[in-house]
Amino acid sequence: LPSMAYVLGVVTQFSDGKPEVHIKARGRAISRAVDVAEIVRRRFVNDAQIKNIEIGTEERELEDKTKLNVSTISITLGK
Repeated sequence: LPSMAYVLGVVTQFSDGKPEVHIKARGRAISRAVDVAEIVRRRFVNDAQIKNIEIGTEERELEDKTKLNVSTISITLGK
């Protein structure tokens, strides 16, 4: 599972005593961010809770100057 590297990163931050961890993603990676948050909560840090979820849109400019809207998510996990 490619998400496990991110899961390990989140679990490590909680182990280091951080009270909150932010998981951020854009575009197609949003589903991976959700997976990471759920895997952390269900399998590794059972007392972790979703404190906040923010969604948004970023406007990106491509090399040919066309503009593209990319969805964003920020998930805050806390203990």
